[in-house]
Amino acid sequence: MGRLLGNSCNKCLFYLYLVYLSVHMMTMEHFVAAVQRLEDLNPTLTPLDLLASLLTTLSQRDNITCGIIGSSDNSTDVHYTDSNNTFITAKLNGNGHLCRFFNQAIHHFITDDREERGVVLTPDGTTVALSPLLLGVEMGLQATKDVTQPHGIYLLPLAKTLGLSFLQFQNSTPPERLGPDGCWDNISSPVVFTLSGEPSLATDAVVHGGMDGAIIGRHFSVVNDSEVKLSEVLSSYYSDGMELEHSHPRGRYRRRNFQNITNASLLQKKVADALKSHRQRENAAEESLIEEGMREFALRYMDCPTIIPRCVWGAAPPRVPLHSLSPPLQFLYIHHTSTPSKPCLNHQMCSQNMREMQQFHQKDRGWHDIGYSFVIGSDGYVYEGRGWMSQGAHTRGRNLVGYGIAFIGDYTSQLPSRYTMELVRHHLVKCGVSKGFLQKNFTMLGHRQVVNTSCPGDSLYSEIKTWKHFKDTDPLKFQ
Repeated sequence: MGRLLGNSCNKCLFYLYLVYLSVHMMTMEHFVAAVQRLEDLNPTLTPLDLLASLLTTLSQRDNITCGIIGSSDNSTDVHYTDSNNTFITAKLNGNGHLCRFFNQAIHHFITDDREERGVVLTPDGTTVALSPLLLGVEMGLQATKDVTQPHGIYLLPLAKTLGLSFLQFQNSTPPERLGPDGCWDNISSPVVFTLSGEPSLATDAVVHGGMDGAIIGRHFSVVNDSEVKLSEVLSSYYSDGMELEHSHPRGRYRRRNFQNITNASLLQKKVADALKSHRQRENAAEESLIEEGMREFALRYMDCPTIIPRCVWGAAPPRVPLHSLSPPLQFLYIHHTSTPSKPCLNHQMCSQNMREMQQFHQKDRGWHDIGYSFVIGSDGYVYEGRGWMSQGAHTRGRNLVGYGIAFIGDYTSQLPSRYTMELVRHHLVKCGVSKGFLQKNFTMLGHRQVVNTSCPGDSLYSEIKTWKHFKDTDPLKFQ
């Protein structure tokens, strides 16, 4: 990651072109390109000085505005105070175009129309708020500079947001204390992100940003590399690669990586610490509220897998309104898609597979929608089909009593990756039970046990026979 970036005119023009586009396209790639441009203009600044100067200039800490930088490449002194109250002066070179873009990209707020600003779409299909991301990274960089910083300082931005959202839930009773997710107006050229319901202070994008900031901040706090560049770390983290290198954490493994750097008790302590300035005194009701909120957070963002919503993979609407289910259901039916026959390894490929399957199910088979309840990609994510509440078309005669889960690929002679199978075996089913969609004593069956088919493939069928809740015989055949 210590590779130095070139400063050729062509590269500069390319970065500027991306910045101009990114005024309209809110993607992580465009944000990283803008950071690269800022690094090129400030080659002597450390990542900490660059990031702290940027956050200060964008009024994250005081009232300095974009006007201080000007409309052309120039420099200005930016003053800020680090976590030890040490006064620091950094000379930040920039231009008005960059500043206006950063202000648009980083400033987080939600409009009356539920449009969430200050968020970007990442290559893996998830949406991230940049402010908590950058604040967490900054905390990690501070820990590298000062070894006396408390353990887990990079968790504080997320912890503060969680705590305030829990208290808001007590005071104003919004529908949820966490979330929601939302949809972009255009996946290929995203500009506006609209939430799917009433917002809490901790929307999914804010939580994702806080988790990513903690993961990358923790990475910076233990990796002492003077040559490292912020843009390179962000580019590596949000790349579409499937590598599982411990020295280079990947955003697609956000939930597992987050569990590796913290635990429920540490995060709950950080939430309590972050709220000290907002509470005059501790009381049992608020402590209970924090405990309840942390249990919900652990289930939603650590135990449950990330589910890519239909709007993000580009689903067409169902042809007619779908029949509703009455959970909790008793059965879980395991499938493989066979066609597509190859695992999808990134969001773009998985989304294309989802659209092709939906088109085949709707046009060739005449179904109202894609048949499966959920589809499992090999990119680290679960894709929403008909979901928990709508009757599927996956297992003939059993669509009212169970969910259909399909692994993308042909698993006659090979298995999905271990991580991909764990998404279902240890996470999706636990999520379904905990949220009341699956019965606690649910039964797992292979598609072939109900219908005359080879699905889910010999290899995958042999594997699921070892899973908890699998039954050798179909109980409904003997009723």
